[in-house]
Amino acid sequence: MQSREPGRHADPGTRPSRDAFRQGEAPEPPPRKRAAVVVNPTKFEDLDEVHEKLKKVCADHDWDDPLFLETTKDDVGFGQTREALEQGVDLVCALGGDGTVRAVGEELVGTDVPFGLLPGGTGNLLARNLLLPVDDLEKAMAVALTGRNRRIDVAWMVLDEDDESLELEEGAGANSSSGPRKHAFFVMAGLGLDAAIMDSTSEELKKRIGWAAYVPSGFSHWLGDRFTTTVAIDGGAEETKRARMVVIGNCGKITGGIELMPDAEPDDGLLDLIVLAPRGVAAWASVAARVVTRSDRTSSDLSRSKCTAATVRVDEKQRVQLDGDIIGEASRLAVEIEPRAVVVRTEVGKNGSPTS
Repeated sequence: MQSREPGRHADPGTRPSRDAFRQGEAPEPPPRKRAAVVVNPTKFEDLDEVHEKLKKVCADHDWDDPLFLETTKDDVGFGQTREALEQGVDLVCALGGDGTVRAVGEELVGTDVPFGLLPGGTGNLLARNLLLPVDDLEKAMAVALTGRNRRIDVAWMVLDEDDESLELEEGAGANSSSGPRKHAFFVMAGLGLDAAIMDSTSEELKKRIGWAAYVPSGFSHWLGDRFTTTVAIDGGAEETKRARMVVIGNCGKITGGIELMPDAEPDDGLLDLIVLAPRGVAAWASVAARVVTRSDRTSSDLSRSKCTAATVRVDEKQRVQLDGDIIGEASRLAVEIEPRAVVVRTEVGKNGSPTS
């Protein structure tokens, strides 16, 4: 019988091992993403229910359970956000009032970690300006997990009584130990009438009826004393006039959905500044008509300008608010814009803004 030629795998030294034909083990799935939620517990009657709702939304989108970090009276969100970043989360959400939003956003400046906005206060000013859900917590969380990244500007304010401390230092940290503290804001800062209204509005009334709580306080202040203010924009000449309030905005929409600054955009690298100075009922009516019709016309009662930096001096101390929170009184302040400093999660298709 004729012997067969050895096959090409006949040599045991070259024959593949049996393991070579076995199916390899499935690769480990990538780790699930995780969000942190910095929450103001005083805003909710049943915080456990809030936790469960947000956990379910995260599970539905294949994210891990959120890292919940509660604010305190002594720390309204700054330290909690730093802790979240140290934990390496993929997203940080603010769940509270506008003060919580401001604190969390300030700590996220200069990072690439997205910022999610969850409704928890009466104002929700930044969320309203970015057309985000303000009446549906679960939907807002879903947007935070799956939405589009939008880089927006942050405005910085220094209020200090020392002239040499007034100028903002380029690139100085928000909590720098040298010089006066820089305060971030994302919507608007106001000095005078609007701050007085916010300062005298009852927190309990705001909880019960929302933004309408500002109306009684507004009526009690709208014909109050005017003050002398001196404004300089972008290092230019100073302009002095009598006024009731000075407002500097990064966004245009205020409480109640009113477009106070219709041309303001949160990512245009500019601040919008108005000086409001009506002297009586007729002048107030004219101002109101221009605001309602979104007119950008400038007059002695309502002047408008755009800038990247501004300084404001007043002849007597006035209360100052940032995004609806009173931060003190001042007779001098300085403001500047930092363009595209924070990544915010926005709803896809809502505003047509470019991704980061």
